[in-house]
Amino acid sequence: MRFRRPSIRTMLGFTRARKRVERAAGVYDNPVWKATHAVPNAERRLKRRVGWYSTPMKWYRLIRRLSK
Repeated sequence: MRFRRPSIRTMLGFTRARKRVERAAGVYDNPVWKATHAVPNAERRLKRRVGWYSTPMKWYRLIRRLSK
């Protein structure tokens, strides 16, 4: 499987610190944020419910990708 290499900022912890500050400030609790992210979140929940992220499905997608 392929993973993206983390950036320097991520490795040094800047991203985690920024997210912590944003969560404390309530950035993710406003109605605009929730409205703009409702559809992708619903899609992700549906995929999780049907097993899209399960180990067998991950293998299936890998094999399908390699056979193209």
